[in-house]
Amino acid sequence: MPRSSRKPRIPAFRVRLPAPVHTRLSAAATRLRTPRMRRTGRVLAVIAVGLLGGLAGLLVGGRVDTPVGPTDVALSLRASWDGGTTIAIPPLGALHLDTHWGPVALRAQVTQLRLEDARAFIESADISDRQMTDRIAGQLWHGVWTMLLRAVLAALFCAFVAGLLIFRSWRRALAGSGVALAGMLAVALAAWLSFSPSSLAEPRYTGLLANAPRVVGDARNLVERFTSYRAQLARLVGNMSRLYAATSSLPTYEPDPSTLRIVHVSDIHLNPAAWDVIRSVADQFQADLIIDTGDLMDHGTRAEDKFADDISTFRVPYVYVRGNHDARGTQKAVARQKNGVVLDDTTKQIENLTIYGVGDPRYTPDKSTRGDSVGDDQMRAEGLRLAEKLRASGTRPDIVLAHDPAEGAAFSGLTPLVLSGHRHKRDTSLLPTGTRLFVQGSTGGAGLRGLEHEEPTPIELSVLYFSRATHRLQGWDDLRLGGLGLTSAQIERHLEPKPDHPVTPPAPSPAPTPSSPFPSLPASQWPTRTPSAPTCPRPSGRREPRPHRRLRRPVHNRLCVRPRCPLCWAQVGHAHLGPPSSSGLGRRPFKAVAPVRIR
Repeated sequence: MPRSSRKPRIPAFRVRLPAPVHTRLSAAATRLRTPRMRRTGRVLAVIAVGLLGGLAGLLVGGRVDTPVGPTDVALSLRASWDGGTTIAIPPLGALHLDTHWGPVALRAQVTQLRLEDARAFIESADISDRQMTDRIAGQLWHGVWTMLLRAVLAALFCAFVAGLLIFRSWRRALAGSGVALAGMLAVALAAWLSFSPSSLAEPRYTGLLANAPRVVGDARNLVERFTSYRAQLARLVGNMSRLYAATSSLPTYEPDPSTLRIVHVSDIHLNPAAWDVIRSVADQFQADLIIDTGDLMDHGTRAEDKFADDISTFRVPYVYVRGNHDARGTQKAVARQKNGVVLDDTTKQIENLTIYGVGDPRYTPDKSTRGDSVGDDQMRAEGLRLAEKLRASGTRPDIVLAHDPAEGAAFSGLTPLVLSGHRHKRDTSLLPTGTRLFVQGSTGGAGLRGLEHEEPTPIELSVLYFSRATHRLQGWDDLRLGGLGLTSAQIERHLEPKPDHPVTPPAPSPAPTPSSPFPSLPASQWPTRTPSAPTCPRPSGRREPRPHRRLRRPVHNRLCVRPRCPLCWAQVGHAHLGPPSSSGLGRRPFKAVAPVRIR
């Protein structure tokens, strides 16, 4: 080949590592190639293949269709992080039960209803309820055991086949099957240890709002009638059969006559869609009473008072306490309704329940006053004052209503239940005295504020179940709807662990020291907005003082014009806004206090 036609040689580049690094890598590679490390790697590979193959077989084989009463139910196992059981009742919705914990969840779905068998099932008079319960429970457990047997066999088979295909060894395939069997035993042990027979008493419902009472039922009925998990599941199947047997409409919801049902709403914030939701819930659950813990309006103006006229469309009493977005005019607008009951440091007997309510002492209707200087300490101090006044009167109410939870918590030990709102986030806690503090979310989706975030604020309200005999809370259903009034709903059932637990008065403690800049004013005259920048003009001809830390005391006293300075001023020298005027058209300012200079 001619010399000119040769291609130029490209020099090879080699990365040379420093001697210590090269030595360490070589030593690590040598250790990994030892027989012991190879044996450990093979064992880990067999365990991984066995577990994955067993899980795949468990999910594939864990499916069975079984007859349960007049229905056909499809049982299946599904992978899950937190376990549990889901009972799907299309098109009514689904019930989610926290029956167990583990990586596998159970799902039961009604696939078919045999109408003739359902009619005979409902109209049969020769079979008692106990016999019907035993028959349904036997069929259901037969289906569950059949599903588990198929799942175990499929898991062992899949683990064996996976090991045989990957390792090409009978011994390792059998070892993988043994690993799968050990994994299933561990899952079964975790489910057995975490099994909760009472989980059906506290279901979470997802589906159409109108079907919720029929599917979930009444809290008191669930507690009294369902005494065991076996009977609970069988009764639920009977209820589903009656639901599916209806041709024109769903069966009528018949609540327990000894249960008093109260709908708790709060923070509607001038959202007209909230009235439709409250009306639907009150009608579906056949509520005896509606309680509103404030913030019915958004700014509390006279033009908004017309919004309260929809209260008269409810057929039950509407109990209301004033919130920090409600003016005195809002309170009067509610009181004008024929079924409106306004509580403001008053107690009334409604549906044989003694209810005490207090309105919020603040009035902060817009963003310019939202950051008011009245904090939780001041609200708790005001609540302690009212609680002491109520205690001195000898009244022990069944329910206390207060818009702000900080004020409501001050009634701890004086009542079994305190209902509040204000925070737009649902929460409940049992205080050390035995009083339950129940904070409701926003039933109006926070009004227009609900659109300030990426997702609309959900609409939240609750149905509380009381015993008419003891006047104690037995349980409650938390309803949560998508923001802007979507038609689907999620309902969570909660039961009071000990409804008749004692309520003890709290230990005496000094009232918290107010941190407000106006601690000497009564609660009715607390400021409604944070004091703004100083309005006192700076004396002419004086230069701006340097930072305080650089001034000596005589120079500081001569040059400082800072309001409320802790070094040279005794009182504030500018005006601030006071409580609403009697005419409702504005707010009268307090008289400015003359500054006192410390020399």
